[in-house]
Amino acid sequence: MERQRLDKWLWHARVVKARTSAAELVERGHVRINGVREKAPGHGIKAGDVITVGLDHSVRVLKVLGFAERRGDATAARVLYDDLQAPPE
Repeated sequence: MERQRLDKWLWHARVVKARTSAAELVERGHVRINGVREKAPGHGIKAGDVITVGLDHSVRVLKVLGFAERRGDATAARVLYDDLQAPPE
């Protein structure tokens, strides 16, 4: 898989609890792809894109590493992205 819908990826990566919540987040303008605001939940993202998501009282910056066919547990979701704000190990 080379590309995936933005809302589906946000849901698979467990950024939000429901796919409808992901679509709503995008439509309200709280998501940027490579620094550009995106308002279409169906926008295709590819590996290497940097997704910035404005959540309640925080901002998450995630680099897309891969995609999933199905939503898995937190461990499976963690391999889909690299958290660019995480402290270095």
